[in-house]
Amino acid sequence: MSVAIGIMQGRLSPPANGRIQSFPVATWREEFALAREAGLACIEWVYEQETARDHPLMTEAGIADLRWLSQQSGITVRSICADCYMTDRLITAAGEVRSCNVTHLRWLMDRAAGLGSRHIVLPFVDGSSLRSQREREALLALLREVRSDVERSGMALHIESDLSPQEQVRVMTAVNHPLIRITYDMGNCAAAGHDPQEELDAIGPWLGSVHVKDRTLGGGTVPLGTGAVDFPACFRIFHELGFAGPFILQAARDSSVTELEHAKRNRAFVEQYLEQAAWDGSASAR
Repeated sequence: MSVAIGIMQGRLSPPANGRIQSFPVATWREEFALAREAGLACIEWVYEQETARDHPLMTEAGIADLRWLSQQSGITVRSICADCYMTDRLITAAGEVRSCNVTHLRWLMDRAAGLGSRHIVLPFVDGSSLRSQREREALLALLREVRSDVERSGMALHIESDLSPQEQVRVMTAVNHPLIRITYDMGNCAAAGHDPQEELDAIGPWLGSVHVKDRTLGGGTVPLGTGAVDFPACFRIFHELGFAGPFILQAARDSSVTELEHAKRNRAFVEQYLEQAAWDGSASAR
């Protein structure tokens, strides 16, 4: 089984203004060659409000530049993380779907399709978390509203949220579309105290992508293997599900090594658990 391991855009560049994740305005071109050197397959691009005017997705020339860099490096822009909707929300705190941002999402889907990406991650965490029942019902309304746009563009939507596994299943069952999936963030789920077996058993049929991160229980992001994530259990379950990625490295930064060396170490960390899960699976089948 061929497995895709990629990295969140910006993790191959020095942090901008102390932020752990942002669009690297000055160095995004260099990240393609660095990703190839790190042995990765793809980059998940970041689209945010603060740097939107400098983003190559804004122009046809920018998209052409992106496609050329991807072709030359062999590194695909497989997905886009729409961090823009964390500050300018698709769903208001009052539980209303913002029509102007739905129009923007349709535009972003078309741009991503033109780039050759496969999916957009819609984050409903932190500042865009869906805390009330009205907000959760609005998520279902939003997904039903853009379902025809998903079909037209062929661009999948992966929902990243801090909803309970039961609530995620309810939404996915109700929207019932093969291109509307779930992004499982390993660190966020562990920090919330979720049991990976229970959660992945529930959302497995809709699992679309994984963010590889580690966090302490109730706390922040830490280096892989030092927090609350049960990596052996998670990767065993991914193997049992037949899930081949993408696994997107979104790990804590490490100022003691270069961004390239850190990416290599984190890729090797994931490969170690993938190989162990495959070995354990084949051994149990004998």
